[in-house]
Amino acid sequence: MNGSGLWILAVALLFCGMGLAMARLLLGPTTADRIVAADTLAVITTAGLVGLAAWLDNPVYLDVALVYGVLSFVGSVAMARAIDGGGK
Repeated sequence: MNGSGLWILAVALLFCGMGLAMARLLLGPTTADRIVAADTLAVITTAGLVGLAAWLDNPVYLDVALVYGVLSFVGSVAMARAIDGGGK
């Protein structure tokens, strides 16, 4: 498989993962399921930004991916603490 075929496969897998996570986000029976799905979408988006940086050969996207990953982690922890009751 040549280089372009690998990029197509990587993008297809990212979109497949995004579709499955969106389904869980919309159909999840509990709030915890929805939070995990939102975190999964954030991780997939971060991976997509890293792939975009490699494809475009532009390291600025790596900085964006790093900041996005940190902010999404903090957001996921805050949502988890909120449904847990504030960590009392």
